[in-house]
Amino acid sequence: MDSRSKILGRIRAGHNRDKLAKKDANVLARRIKAHKRGIIPKRGDIPQKDRLDLFQKKIEALAATVERVSSKEDIPAKVQEYLAQNNLPSRIKITPSKEVTDLPWDKIPTLEMVEGAGAEEDMVGLSPAFAAVAESGTLMMASGKDTPSTVNFVPENHIVVLDVNSMTGSYEEAWDRLRESYGEATMPRTVNFISGPSRTADIEQRLIMGAHGPKQLHIIMVGDVDE
Repeated sequence: MDSRSKILGRIRAGHNRDKLAKKDANVLARRIKAHKRGIIPKRGDIPQKDRLDLFQKKIEALAATVERVSSKEDIPAKVQEYLAQNNLPSRIKITPSKEVTDLPWDKIPTLEMVEGAGAEEDMVGLSPAFAAVAESGTLMMASGKDTPSTVNFVPENHIVVLDVNSMTGSYEEAWDRLRESYGEATMPRTVNFISGPSRTADIEQRLIMGAHGPKQLHIIMVGDVDE
């Protein structure tokens, strides 16, 4: 018996349940395969250009910062500007994804780009978003060998590159995009949803930034909307 079967067996035993009957298992399998949608807010059912504006409004309200560029060629210069404005070091930990490694970093020789997973000494991390959700102002980050989740959470400052054509109106659309990209049987190990910098008010109701992740989140939205 593998570890998964053992864990599920303990859960069933804890609830005084036996293994599902074949009939019930088939019902469950059909329900999972159908990906039945819940209630979808109408605010995300708008033209793509309006979704970009809604996303920016929502995530800025959650203390993130956003800027837009028309071309990927503009990203290195914008990153340099952001670092200078916030008095941050020029050393950046970036994911090994070609979405960010193939950018023209050589145009800004003062930047030190280090590929790999996030580490304690990293002050700034940069990674690509898989998608974004306009209805709540949320980034969807998919983990993988080229997109380690540690870059999203370990550095105190996180810069995210977001292709505007990956903007969705709702979470359901974002999951559809993920399934289309990865396939039903090869989903990423981790999918993280990020809405603004890390924060908590658990202690004496005082808002503390960066308690469980980055203190600052900056998003660079790239490209023009495909009509």
